[in-house]
Amino acid sequence: MKWIVTAICVVGVVARLVLAVDEGTPRESVPSSVDEARARAILLHDTMETMLHEVHREYYREDENLMLPAAAIKSVFRGLGKRHHVRFRWLAVEGQPMNIEHEASTEFEKEAVRVLSGGEAAYERVGDGEYQRAGRITLTSECLKCHVPNRKSTEDRAAGLIISLPLEKGS
Repeated sequence: MKWIVTAICVVGVVARLVLAVDEGTPRESVPSSVDEARARAILLHDTMETMLHEVHREYYREDENLMLPAAAIKSVFRGLGKRHHVRFRWLAVEGQPMNIEHEASTEFEKEAVRVLSGGEAAYERVGDGEYQRAGRITLTSECLKCHVPNRKSTEDRAAGLIISLPLEKGS
């Protein structure tokens, strides 16, 4: 449980820096351009992926019946969403989804799966007042025992993380 508290604190601090928002003023700093939204999404993506791998490696023990790091990080997603109007969503790309909610359902998500499974680092879309970026999350050999249980090799596979940020009107 200690790792969850540590992770939430670290992500909270980083998110405030990335989103350039002071506590108590969640909506005033919406990205003013697609380039700004992209930069924020990339930094948030890298933060979440690094945290996921670090928490999994350092704190998660399969035989201790602990919450999966990706599931625990979803509570961080909810907190950031409430305070900063950013949305996160795990996306199954290669291998077995650990939750049916991670399967692609929209046209954007289905295209993101196609692009990410083809080896691209990201897929993005701008529309309806928001920027969406699906970024590749590497499933390393330690991830594969659950995500690809009947694998023939330990080569890395891909999952995805979708980050959606509102854009300032007129962007």
